[in-house]
Order: sequence, then C-alpha cells, then structure tokens
Amino acid sequence: IGDGTNISELDNTIDIPKDMITNSDLTSLIKTTYHDIDIKNTSTDQYLKNRIILSSRNVDVVNINLAILDIFPEKEKTYLSSDNIITEESDSNTNFYPNEFLNFLKPNGLPPSKLKLKIGYPIILLRNLAPHQSLCNGSQLIITRLNDHLIEAHILTGDYAGNSTFIPCISLISSASELPFKLKQRQFPIQLAFAITINKSQ
Repeated sequence: IGDGTNISELDNTIDIPKDMITNSDLTSLIKTTYHDIDIKNTSTDQYLKNRIILSSRNVDVVNINLAILDIFPEKEKTYLSSDNIITEESDSNTNFYPNEFLNFLKPNGLPPSKLKLKIGYPIILLRNLAPHQSLCNGSQLIITRLNDHLIEAHILTGDYAGNSTFIPCISLISSASELPFKLKQRQFPIQLAFAITINKSQ
C-alpha cells in the first residue's frame, strides 16, 4: 500500500493514521467524508473533487448511496426502466418471467430498474456514450437538471471536465453470467456515485 512505509516488519500489519479512521457505523462514515452534505448547494465540483467512498462490494455501494440520497436536500425524481428478455424464436420458456421479476433483478453492469436521482448528486456512467468528449464508462458527472426523457449533467472528470452534457435513456443488455437469459433494459446508463466500487475508481 502506497510506498510500503506503514507496514510492520514484525507481523505484516499496516499502521493506518488516526485521522483516516472513523467509527464503523455508516452514519459516521458519511458525516466524516461528506460533512455538511445535508445543507443545500453544498455539492459542487470543488466539494466532490477529493471526496469519495470506496467499497469492494456492490451491495455496500448501493446502500451508502441510498443513505446519502435520503439526507440530500433536493427534490427526488424517479425513473423506471423498461425490462424484457432477448429471446430466440424457438424459446418459449421466457414467457414465464413476469415484469415484476425482471424489475427485481440487479445484474452487474446495469443501472437500477428504479433509479432515484436528485439535482446536485454525483453519478457515474456505465457505458461509453462519447469517449472523445469524456463520456465513457466510469466517467463522473454531477446532475444539473432532471427532465422526463433527458438528464443534463456537468462533467467532473477527463479533458472535458467543467462542460455540460446531456445523457439520454438508452437500451442496455446485461452480460451477467448468473442469468439464464439476456436481459434488455431501457434506462439511463448511470449509477449514483457518492460511493463507488474500487474497480470503478481505477
């Protein structure tokens, strides 16, 4: 880790500075990383520049982002996806999957079926939309306007950081091997990003 200077030669433990340690409960972690996030107009480019919560597990990332969403002082807007299964003409088994079941699935690489957003909230792209304009998988943005069929956002990373852009609703196909079929979803290709996975941060 780092330059390797904090590793003990006696037991291979790592000495973590006290100012980098917080209590184990989620509320303390959020308050330590994002102090004053419950105050309106706090979330800006500069505020978010050097702050992020990383986790190795997707489920933790989802829970942290939803917890911050609850205390974030803006009006919430919900976008529902349209989910269906890509089938072969000879395959009739997929008719047994109701829409409620498809909406319940959470395969890796797809946004939530029920996407809750607020203006000022940071998001991360899940697909390459326009790589030449810094809109690629993993790019971070901050929401500036929520329309019914289009999201306006401010680019936080890359050569086009500081520019405004629009994110459309697109069709996405899951490549998750744990599903016995291919799931096609029409949704905005984004996830909440006060917390992200370690893999997404690299």
